[in-house]
Amino acid sequence: MKNSILILFLLSIISLGKDDTKNELSEKFIAEQLEFCAAQYKLMAEDCADSLFPRSYENGKFITSKSDWWCSGFFPGSLVYLYEFSSEQYFKDQILNRFKYLEKEKYNTSDHDIGFKIYCSFGNMLRATKDTTTYKQIILDAANSLLKRYNPKLGVIRSWDNWEPDWQYVVIIDNMMNLELLIEATNLSGDSTFVKAAISHADKTIENHFRDDGSSYHVVSYDTLTGKPHLKETRQGFSDESAWARGQAWGLYGFTTMYNLTGKQRYLDKANEIAKFILNNTNLPKDLIPYWDYNSDKIPNTL
Repeated sequence: MKNSILILFLLSIISLGKDDTKNELSEKFIAEQLEFCAAQYKLMAEDCADSLFPRSYENGKFITSKSDWWCSGFFPGSLVYLYEFSSEQYFKDQILNRFKYLEKEKYNTSDHDIGFKIYCSFGNMLRATKDTTTYKQIILDAANSLLKRYNPKLGVIRSWDNWEPDWQYVVIIDNMMNLELLIEATNLSGDSTFVKAAISHADKTIENHFRDDGSSYHVVSYDTLTGKPHLKETRQGFSDESAWARGQAWGLYGFTTMYNLTGKQRYLDKANEIAKFILNNTNLPKDLIPYWDYNSDKIPNTL
């Protein structure tokens, strides 16, 4: 989220060889694909009201959600990348129009997804434009909202409220994706409260979310009296002891990012452990795109 995917992708291709012709072809290929993406995103933007955020497409129509959907920051965040690539005013206008409806989520304290909503969008725009006058306070407001879900005694940020009777203080692996927001808030404000919470949460996740083979549980519920986990499950995976593919990706990205932002070796070590679990898994297809759960009993006849 913090670094431009477009630039990194381009640099990685260029670094593969010294042949100028191959480099030119690689750059041309990337540009062509991004131009195609830009055209597709324009179609989505034209078909979806500024107040709605596209999530899927069925029966010839876009399925949309309002700003409180956990992925609402993804579409405008993608528009930022396309604006960087193309410099088209069209994309900047689309971004700003949709920001008007998304900004209120900076005060949403009902779950942990404020990082997805605000940092993927406003944080990405801050990175691209360096416009702290416009975006600094939005990031700080969002980080303060997320901090309200942090429990200093437990050292973790609450992900979900108690939907189930046996839950106490629930943390899901997805929450690793929201820590970047807190670290950016420290960078912008000089207040170390944010980064300390992020580090504590990441450390507790290392301590309590992972199995010996490097895979992670989806959900860990902490006992509010002892501070220890009393329940571990995989809510959206095949079974409680299975490795839900999206959850493994959340952890890999989250700890890689934490290492990048803090320089702490333990986060790189954990990211490497997760990567080894994924890449060495016997159920990983040749195209390296995993099935929805590494332990699904329907492999290879599943999504």
